[in-house]
Amino acid sequence: MLSRESRLPHKVLQSMFGGIISMKTQGSNKSSGLLRTLRRLFPIFGLVSSGFGQSMAASPTNIFAPASTPADSIYHLSRLVLGITAGIFVVVFGLLVYVVIKFRSDKNDDNREPAQVYGSNRVELAWTVVPCLIVIVLFLATARVVHGIQDARRPPGTIDVTAIGHQFWWEFRYPTMGVITANELHVPVSDPRNPTPTFIRLLSADTDHSFWVPRLAGKTDLIPNRRNEIWIDPHQAGLYLGQCAQYCGVQHAKMLLRVYVQSREDFDRWVQAQGHPAQVNESAAEGRRIFETTACINCHRVSGTVANGRFGPDLTHLMSRDTIASGVAPNTPEELRRWVGNPDTIKPGSKMPSMQLSEHELDAVTAYLSTLR
Repeated sequence: MLSRESRLPHKVLQSMFGGIISMKTQGSNKSSGLLRTLRRLFPIFGLVSSGFGQSMAASPTNIFAPASTPADSIYHLSRLVLGITAGIFVVVFGLLVYVVIKFRSDKNDDNREPAQVYGSNRVELAWTVVPCLIVIVLFLATARVVHGIQDARRPPGTIDVTAIGHQFWWEFRYPTMGVITANELHVPVSDPRNPTPTFIRLLSADTDHSFWVPRLAGKTDLIPNRRNEIWIDPHQAGLYLGQCAQYCGVQHAKMLLRVYVQSREDFDRWVQAQGHPAQVNESAAEGRRIFETTACINCHRVSGTVANGRFGPDLTHLMSRDTIASGVAPNTPEELRRWVGNPDTIKPGSKMPSMQLSEHELDAVTAYLSTLR
C-alpha cells in the first residue's frame, strides 16, 4: 500500500479545496493550532492593507485614482492583471498550505521512501493549457490598451506641447501659441462631451528621461535623437504631480514636474499672460544690469532683453511659477536668493554654476528676478 506522500501527484488538484475545508475533521491538534494562528494573523493583515489603502488614497501620485483617459485605461488593465495574479497566488498558496498540513510527517511514519509514481496527463495538461490561456488573455488585454492609447485620434481643438528633458529640469513649449515655460505644465480641462486632449511630444536634450504623471498617463521615455509622444485629457481641474521616472544623473530624484489643469477660461488667460514680454521695472535696474553682464544670459532667456540663452529655463515669467529648481523649492524671494547664490545648497550636482556674486549683487539680482511675472 502506498504512503500518503506517494499519492500526492494524483490527489493534490482533485482534493485541494475539499481537503482544506475538511481539515478540521481529519487534522490533529497541530493542524488546528496552525489554523488558529492563521485566524489570529488575518486581522493584522487587514489592518496593514487598510492603512496602505488609506495612504494610497491620499497620495497625489496614486495610480488607482485616474483623472485622464489613458490613466483610466491603464488602471482597468492593472485591475485585471492584479485579479489574475491574485487568483494565481491564492491557488499556489492554497496548494502549499494544503500540502504542508495534509502530507506532513507524523510519529507513525517509518521514514522510508514512498513508491515513485511518474506522469499524470491531467496534471501536465492543466499546467500547460492554463498558463497559456492566462498569457493570451493578458497579451490581448494589454495590446488593446496600448493600441487605444498610441493610436488615439486628434480631435479639433487639440493642444500641442513639446516637452524637452534636461538634466535636471523640464522645458515646455507650446509651438502654436508661442509660449515657453519650465517645470510647470498648464493644460485645459477636457470635457468628455467635447474632448480637447493635450498631445505632448517628448524630446531629450542630453540623456534618457521618462515623463510620468501617474494620475494622467503612463510612463513614456524621452530618448536623445528620438521622438516619442503621449496625450492626456484631464477631466478635473487641479494640480497633478509627476517626475522623471528614468535615472538620468545625480539629481534624478529632484527632477519633478507639476501639471496644472485649468478651466478653458483660466488656461486662455494664462496663455495670454505668458505671451507678454518681460515687464520693465526701473526699481530693479541695477539687478537687471548685473544679470545681463554675467554668464546668466548664456543659459537663460528673458524676452525683450539681451538674455537669449537656451541651456537653462526661460525666465521671462519666472515669478508666475509656484516652484523653482524643478519643483524642489517654493518660489519665494528667500529661496530664489539662496538658489541664485549657490544652487548646490538646494540641488547638489545641478548644472547651474554659482556666479560668486557679492551680497549686494545677490540682493540686486534677486530683486530683478522677482519682477519677472
